[in-house]
This record gives sequence, structure tokens and C-alpha cells, in this order.
Amino acid sequence: MLNEIDQETAGDLVRVAHLLADAARPATLEHFRSAGLTADNKRPADFDPVTEGDRAAERAMRDVLAAERPDDAIFGEEYGASEGTSGFTWVLDPIDGTRGFLSGTPTWGVLIAVGPAEGPIVGIIDQPYIGERFVGAPGIAETTGPLGTRPLVTRAARPLSEAILFTTFPEVGTEEERHCFEAVRDAARLVRYGTDCYAYALLAAGQIDLVVEAGLQSYDIQGPLAVIQAAGGIVTDWDGNPCPNGGRVIAAASKEVHTEALALIQSRLK
Repeated sequence: MLNEIDQETAGDLVRVAHLLADAARPATLEHFRSAGLTADNKRPADFDPVTEGDRAAERAMRDVLAAERPDDAIFGEEYGASEGTSGFTWVLDPIDGTRGFLSGTPTWGVLIAVGPAEGPIVGIIDQPYIGERFVGAPGIAETTGPLGTRPLVTRAARPLSEAILFTTFPEVGTEEERHCFEAVRDAARLVRYGTDCYAYALLAAGQIDLVVEAGLQSYDIQGPLAVIQAAGGIVTDWDGNPCPNGGRVIAAASKEVHTEALALIQSRLK
């Protein structure tokens, strides 16, 4: 179905995706860096925060979908799944990087994706505070923000020894997953941490070469996946397979750096 979407349908999905991002911006900014911002913990064994900004943004996006595309299904991080009949599902992460949101850093974002079961057709990474929006769709790969509208194109191929690598958490996941990441880390030129979905936006914009993560959900990766692929990049799991449902993910600017990093990961997987 991914290759069977007509231009009119794709255009409408892009239009509605922008409406969702427009609705989420004020809903998040009302709470960002506000006095007394608090968070509930969704995972008592750890710290997995959710704020009223997360909930308000998802409610705002769901209201738009109810008006614009009521037959589509929805899967959102905060309010779960809503069934549809059209064959399309909107996958929403109202604030990816709630820890950053809670801390006041502008590295969080609103993630929006839509497509059939096989994966997203349209993806958006929106950073409301900076005012940047990264869009990937059939025939569209662009960013808008303080510097105007620019095309999204991933970096030219380079060896891993010259690459910039990002991940959110230094420990990445399990001990095995950490060792896999460290193999790539030790081979890269520069490594940075803690930017959540903004790392994927930087990859699509041609600023970095790799993002390696584990333990992702579909709402963490589908928006970035569509944006990066539209910009010319590659996103797979650690076995080199499609990963619209999340899990262990490697996103790369080029086939060459993807192949080199994937080989190091594979060499350490049991």
C-alpha cells in the first residue's frame, strides 16, 4: 500500500499533518518553562515523566483528526489506540523527550506520522519553542524555521571514523545493547547525548551521520523514519530490517556509514 497512495491522498495527509503540528505547538508551549510545571511518573521502577503538556498536545491533535479525518485510526503515546476504517493510522508522540521538556531544554519535539500498517507515508518532527518543523512525505523533504524554508538532504557518505553519532541515553538499553553501541561509539569521530528526537531532525538536515538507540516504540520512530527517508537517509533495526514498530534502531545519513556501523553492532550481538 505504501507505493499505491495517490497524489491527492498524500497531499491531504500532509495538509492534516501540518494542522496537527500547528495545534500541538500552543498546547505544549503553554506549559514549557512554566512556573510550577510538574510531572507524573508512568514507570515507578524508573522515571518516565508525563506532563500536562504531553496530554494537552495529544488531545489537541486528536480533536483535529476528529474533524478532518474521522475514519482514520490513531495510536498515541498518552491516550492509546482508536480504531479506524480507512486503512491509515496516525501515530502521535505529543512530546518526545519529556525529560528535556521538564528540564527546560529545547531538544524535545512533537512527532507525527501517518500511513498503513507497513509504515509511515508522511512524517513530521516539530520543535515548537525554536519554531522548526521537519517534514518528510512523497516528493517533500524540507524544514522551516528561523532560517526560512530549506531542503532536507542527509550528509554525503563518509567513513565511520569521520562520523558524528548521537543517542539519547549513554547506557542505551540492556548491557548487551550498551556494548553494541559502544563499539560504534569508539569508532566514530564525535559522540553526543541527550537530544531525543532532535537528533533525528539533525540527521535529516545533514548535520550528523548516525543515531543509534534501543527500546523505542512506534510513536518514537515513525515520524523521524519518514523524515529521514525522504531526506535520503536509511533507518533500520539492528538486523538491517524495517523498523516501523520501533525496538533497536539505527538511522544513518548514507548506505556506507550504515553498513559500517551495522557490521560493528552485528559483531557484538549474541
